[in-house]
Amino acid sequence: MSVEDDPADGWFPESVATDYDDPGGANAPEVVTSAVDVLEDLAEGGPVLEFAVGTGRIAAPLAARGVPVSGIELSRAMAARIADKPGGEAVEVTIGDMTSTRVAGEFSLVCLVFNTIGNVTTQDGQVDVFRNAAAHLRPGGLFVVEVGLPDLRRLPPGQDVVPFAMTPGYVGFDQYDVVTQEFTSNHVTVSPDGTGRFRRIPFRYVWPAELDLMARIAGMRPKHRWADWARSEFTAGSTGHVSVWEKAPSSPT
Repeated sequence: MSVEDDPADGWFPESVATDYDDPGGANAPEVVTSAVDVLEDLAEGGPVLEFAVGTGRIAAPLAARGVPVSGIELSRAMAARIADKPGGEAVEVTIGDMTSTRVAGEFSLVCLVFNTIGNVTTQDGQVDVFRNAAAHLRPGGLFVVEVGLPDLRRLPPGQDVVPFAMTPGYVGFDQYDVVTQEFTSNHVTVSPDGTGRFRRIPFRYVWPAELDLMARIAGMRPKHRWADWARSEFTAGSTGHVSVWEKAPSSPT
């Protein structure tokens, strides 16, 4: 751990935040724009609350379109980068845990993107995320979650590891426990000088039907489920989903 890292920032301290906005992948402009288009449409003017707002990858461009945006973020190192993005200065950020931290006001939309529901590594904690989302929503408001599906079809008997990336200087693989639904995402990086770095992050995978039950517990009902931000049909072959639940008019909080 770097001397600049603060343990209070959890799995996303300064040493991670410094590279989090590197080009490509989830940061590619077309990926960000697709997500922001959908969220802006669903928000119908806002206001919007993003759980685990991170460095503002989604919140800042959404705010730049004139949508009022607030965020909850555990890592101060990540949150410190939001204001530097176009629109980021308008995002109101509260440092805290998305399972329990409350911010003032009612929102038309709460969102949690890029697999971050899996960073909550217990079922009870994931239910608390849904309860907290419902507590922030006005009646009829929407909760949006983007998350991948576990790659369990690639696990033959006796194997618990699935590689997801292998490029010069980098290997990434997931290791699954199919009993607990816990898994770790493992990242091995080797620099040209031969020095290496290993980073291991815990997650809990969760099935769409399980998420629907969590939503019901929190007083929400399914509204949409797409395979991606392009609103493609969700099928048995989908590798992830964007799901939307609606808060019922008399839902418990």
